[in-house]
Amino acid sequence: MAGGRERRERTQRPWSVYRANTFELSSEMIGLALAGNSQDPDEPVLEFSVACTELATPALERKPNSFVAVSCTTPPQAFWTKHAQTEVIEGTSNPMFLSSIAFFQDCNINPQTQVKLAVYDVKDRSQGTMYMLGSALFAVKELLQEKSHRLELELRSAENQRVGKVTVTAWQMEDRADHRMSVRSLPESINGRTVLPVDESLTESMGVRIKYASLCKDSLLRSVFGGTMSRMYRFPTTDGKHLRVLEQMAESVLSLNIPRQFVKLLLEEDAARVCELEELGELSPCWENLRQQIVSQYQSITLAYQETLSDLSNYRGPSFKASNLKADKKLEFMPTNLHVQRMRVQDELGFEHTYDVITIGAPAAHCQGFKSGGLRKLIQKFEEAKKHALSSSQSIVYIPQDIIRAKEIIAHINTLKTQVNYYAERLSRAAKDRSASGLERTLAILTDKTHQLVTVCDCKLLASAIQALNAARPEYIASKASPTTEPEQVVLRNDQDTLLAKWSGRNSRSSLHVDWHEEEWEKVWVNVDKSLECIIQRVDKLLQKERRPSSSSLDCTQHDLQGGSSKKGEEKRRAFWINPGSLSQDSLSSEPPPPSSSLPPYSSSSPALSSSARPPSPEQENYGSPSAEEAYPGEWSEALYPLLTTLTECVAMMTDKAKKSMVFLLMQDSAPTIAMDVSLQYRRDVVFCQTLTALICGFIIKLRNCLRDNGFLRQLYTIGLLAQFESLLSTYGEELAMLEDMSIGVMDLRNVTFKVTQATGSSAPDMLPIITGNRDGFNVRIPLPGSMFDALPREIQSGMLLRVQPVHFNVGINEQQTLAEKFGDTSLQEIINVESLSRLNSYYEQFKEVLPEDCLPRSRSQTCLPELLRFLGQNVNARKNKNVDILWQAAEICRRLNGVRFTSCKSAKDRTAMSVTLEQCLILQHEHGMAPQVFTQALDCMRSEGCRRENTVKNVGSRKYAFNSLQLRAFPKHYRPPEGTYGKVET
Repeated sequence: MAGGRERRERTQRPWSVYRANTFELSSEMIGLALAGNSQDPDEPVLEFSVACTELATPALERKPNSFVAVSCTTPPQAFWTKHAQTEVIEGTSNPMFLSSIAFFQDCNINPQTQVKLAVYDVKDRSQGTMYMLGSALFAVKELLQEKSHRLELELRSAENQRVGKVTVTAWQMEDRADHRMSVRSLPESINGRTVLPVDESLTESMGVRIKYASLCKDSLLRSVFGGTMSRMYRFPTTDGKHLRVLEQMAESVLSLNIPRQFVKLLLEEDAARVCELEELGELSPCWENLRQQIVSQYQSITLAYQETLSDLSNYRGPSFKASNLKADKKLEFMPTNLHVQRMRVQDELGFEHTYDVITIGAPAAHCQGFKSGGLRKLIQKFEEAKKHALSSSQSIVYIPQDIIRAKEIIAHINTLKTQVNYYAERLSRAAKDRSASGLERTLAILTDKTHQLVTVCDCKLLASAIQALNAARPEYIASKASPTTEPEQVVLRNDQDTLLAKWSGRNSRSSLHVDWHEEEWEKVWVNVDKSLECIIQRVDKLLQKERRPSSSSLDCTQHDLQGGSSKKGEEKRRAFWINPGSLSQDSLSSEPPPPSSSLPPYSSSSPALSSSARPPSPEQENYGSPSAEEAYPGEWSEALYPLLTTLTECVAMMTDKAKKSMVFLLMQDSAPTIAMDVSLQYRRDVVFCQTLTALICGFIIKLRNCLRDNGFLRQLYTIGLLAQFESLLSTYGEELAMLEDMSIGVMDLRNVTFKVTQATGSSAPDMLPIITGNRDGFNVRIPLPGSMFDALPREIQSGMLLRVQPVHFNVGINEQQTLAEKFGDTSLQEIINVESLSRLNSYYEQFKEVLPEDCLPRSRSQTCLPELLRFLGQNVNARKNKNVDILWQAAEICRRLNGVRFTSCKSAKDRTAMSVTLEQCLILQHEHGMAPQVFTQALDCMRSEGCRRENTVKNVGSRKYAFNSLQLRAFPKHYRPPEGTYGKVET
């Protein structure tokens, strides 16, 4: 057994965990040619494989279950430090271990470092009882100086008895064919199973391999990921060669960074919503009471977001949330146990292949509990409650399409108003610079944006909402002291502090007849059209004069005011220049102004049109008159300034009225169920934030890996990124509600777009993603270093928005799923899988329509993608219990469609570990020819000594998976860990 000092050291430094740093190797190390690449922290400076022969046990009839523990000491250090150990191989005296022993740059070994190999015999893996068979020592320089880089050492017991031999074979990065270990020198079978011997075929020059992005060295990935753990393996192939496999796991700073940004955006959005409600102006008592109720709800949720943001800002822990903190209120927006799981495979030709999976605890609102169900059930309850409230209160009922349209109108108005003002300023600058080409280009864009804005505002929904808002003003209520029963009018009254608003007439809300006629709203947006026409004519005249300076001004053609974008016909194309502050008799309107009572009051943020800013009438706008030319000889900016001022003021008036009416419409819709709405939205925000963080991690690592893959990049900007989520949640108890949460969180990713930009600096913070937007749509900007950005295609460089197509497949595998299948309900799992199958098929159909097959990565699989999709469809519709073929096929389809993989269970620690290690071994067998005879051994090796074992330490402080023997009987065979790696653990 290991000594007491070794046991104390284990607590200080976890073994089989290698944190890669970037400091340079000493000149002595380089001179001795220790196998390693000083420029690549992912490469070990020394790696060797271990095999034992002729192991003897005291009980001669029993063959040992052995593993090798490796300790080292470097003078003047006087004690041994446990560094790593191999997997356990059962029932053989001649074990050959698949996990290799790697020393990375932070291990600080040198030629004088002593290495001790202690071989243990495990009597009972479940209890962990073992004893040391024997040990052997060697110095690093002995291994390096040996011509074949191969040592054969005798194992001696504590009594100095010979108990067998151990062979140490160093792997090198250099091409030294004469130092290869002979394939024929090792046994061909162990315990009746064919095992192919270790070969040094992977010591080929690394120069021919495909360039990959190092988690530890790459400037982009290093800014996002950290705490990298590494393990190395050598797996035999069917053709007698070997695969060199590096397994890595890293956490991400985005686990904290993204929630901070996200909650801040939610705060801004809800604060803006409160401001919009308060800026509606004065309302009648019944509407005012309703508004205050809604504002109060938003203010309470805003306080919760402020507290969350403060907690996240003050957090100083690790950059991942451990599974035992998943219900921590302060960290509820952080994803649980988020890591990237990477496998790098170097094949017999020296080429690198990288496979990444993002692992995350199922995005769910653990802190809020699951007694009332998850998001799917809560959304259904909310919709039913809303229907009931609206029908019972006889309130104004808006169909869902109207609500969606209202939100779209507000978003379009905000965007287009900003763009119109921006291009109006650009036009003014072009006029000041007397740039004819700039004037023409900018005017074309300004015209297009203004026409788009007018089109948005010219809709029936907006006109009726303006009428409804006008009817809610106190002056309107006062003017209707005795409501009549005439058709087509609105009746508003306040009964016992309860709002009752009921439309009469045949045409519901669209038939509302109030003093503010629809024609008056038309006047507002027609003013915008007319002011734009004046600018177009003036610019045209200025450009004509510039091109024909010798021409007489009287020879210029007089322009009429035709050619606008109004849909209302020529008879309605008159300008109505409305000044709400001072309507005068000399207004340019050809009709008398409407009564002041019909005009809702404007806030100070909506400037009235000043008389000086009014554009001239068509009669006054004689561009060809000599007086006009003499007034501004050559001064383009002075000629355009008053017209541009008028346009921006008209736009401000129109957008202000339109936006307020839409806010009022949304207020009416949300009023009956506002408390439930806010509570549901909070839960949805929590779940979405966790899912979004994982997506951003996956997007960044996929983009970096495929930076030189033109096929992937073309696919990315053409049809978007496929994001495939796999979950292993049962459809029973709390996990059913978690699955409801997760399924909504994944589908909400359809509202996310990405945009790749060039980083403003080279430091890590400069390359962190930036989120913008609101709940209707978030955009994530991904900054890249200049050299990487330059490698992108023009379409992505120009700022094209990159879409996401999320799909989600779930198969429960634990004992609770057995209960669900026998006594419960698995319909949610079936619904989720059927929906995702449909979206996956749709994505592939889009791909076939617009992209060639050579955009996709090559595969050694004999099954084509259409066949895989057909098999997946058969399995999804088969309703077979614990049909994990669904997960395997969906994962393969995702990889072959250039997608990003995500794997989840409750905490991303135990079932997730089984899934990702199984996926890695399946890839090695199907894509890289790993010998099927060692599949089970390789799987057990990764699960017992790989990175996922260390993930349990990071989360709960124990190297045990949280399973028991009874649970594992319900698991599919390939999802069961080896003996001795599981036990009772608090998760």
